[in-house]
Amino acid sequence: MAKLTHLDEAGRARMVDVTEKKVTEREAVARGVVRMKPATLRLIQEDGIAKGDVLGVARLAGVMAAKQTPHLIPLCHPLLITEVKVDFRVLPEESSIEITGGVRCAGQTGVEMEALTAVAVSALTIYDMCKAVDRGMTLDNIRLLRKSGGKSGTIVLEGP
Repeated sequence: MAKLTHLDEAGRARMVDVTEKKVTEREAVARGVVRMKPATLRLIQEDGIAKGDVLGVARLAGVMAAKQTPHLIPLCHPLLITEVKVDFRVLPEESSIEITGGVRCAGQTGVEMEALTAVAVSALTIYDMCKAVDRGMTLDNIRLLRKSGGKSGTIVLEGP
């Protein structure tokens, strides 16, 4: 079994030393889904949620969250992020909104956690803005789709 890099010889949590790692262009893409009642989805599409532009606010929340990842996840390295994208795809037949987050940087460690955080916080923001009309929403299947850069190169876990 592979050794956990965030534990020292005594089993204590530590931040991994990336000093000797090569700076490379790194990218990660994550995805998740918010499921809701059809009426809630219609309200979002018609800009009928009292708190305002749900997807606009959720996009900004995702971008801000990606930049704050090392403040939220204790052992993440602060990174000089060069790009964060958060996109939404409305799926009326499933009464859901699919969220895709992408993050890029030139650095010594990857941006997977930043992409996952962007998606998770975007989903939480949609929930927060819509919970007054639909407390039964669910945040589902937040996962990494692909990453590239660094020693391990490109890893594709799921299609586009």
